[in-house]
Amino acid sequence: MLLGVVLLSIAVGAKSIPLGTVVRGLLTPDGSENAVIVHDYRTTRTLLGLGVGAALGASGALMQALTRNPLADPGLLGIESGASAGVVLAIGLFQITSLIGYVWFAFAGAALTAVVVYVLGTTGRGAATPVRLVLAGTAVNAALIAGISALTFLDDRTFAAMRLWSVGSLAGRDADVLTEVTPFLLAGLVIALCLPGALNALALGDAAGAALGARVARTRVLGVLAITLLCGAATAAVGPVGFVGLTVPHIARLVTGPDHRWILPYSVVLAPVLLLGADVVGRVLVRPDELAVGIVTAFLGAPVIIVLVRRRRVAAL
Repeated sequence: MLLGVVLLSIAVGAKSIPLGTVVRGLLTPDGSENAVIVHDYRTTRTLLGLGVGAALGASGALMQALTRNPLADPGLLGIESGASAGVVLAIGLFQITSLIGYVWFAFAGAALTAVVVYVLGTTGRGAATPVRLVLAGTAVNAALIAGISALTFLDDRTFAAMRLWSVGSLAGRDADVLTEVTPFLLAGLVIALCLPGALNALALGDAAGAALGARVARTRVLGVLAITLLCGAATAAVGPVGFVGLTVPHIARLVTGPDHRWILPYSVVLAPVLLLGADVVGRVLVRPDELAVGIVTAFLGAPVIIVLVRRRRVAAL
């Protein structure tokens, strides 16, 4: 499935290009317009979709495991709102208008938000329980959304720039953006794929997990770090894309069962299938224009999660 959707993403676009021309443009680019579209734009867009999709799938599975909440997604800790706040500040205060400039501010906003949420969740008596982290994330998320709304309402230029970024899109991102976020995506994936055993133990509860040998605090810190790297880099690169991190882990559980040693790798593979498939649909649905991938994933993801919940086949965490 992943290979098929990758080939579709390279071969199909808003502009119709014969398949032979696509193959030639991919293997031996000659500088023609079609070759540039295939080699420089569609290939980069596909690679970015692979990385962002894997990041959203892994961060969604981690978020649901750490909070033991089947409806959790990466935005629950406020990381997506933190990235959006970074973009607003970059535009409104520093007059940064290039996408490559947004990336660093978005990632810094996501990282700072994760630190604030974790500090709030651990302040006072007791450890950083899933409930405390979710409550802290919800509070910080609400405050950030209010601040973003205020800044964009007061500044028309900021609103115009945010309107394009906030829908989530793979279009218009060049190879520089992919280069900037790839190290963070790889680091986050490595950390995430080292945690499944501890996550299986924590699924029984903190006390039972500790009795089984899991280091609860260490696992939670590494999990939050991985979510920050993955979701922060993905959001910084393409904007907020909803429902991928929420939907894909449930689909993975239907295939694998509740074992996180399988859920995480399956989520890493299945999420790019959903994201790139939605991107292809967005390219051809309103030709010669395009629908942003964030809009398409909302239309595709919402019915899927409703069906999963209504059929009561969502595996327990």
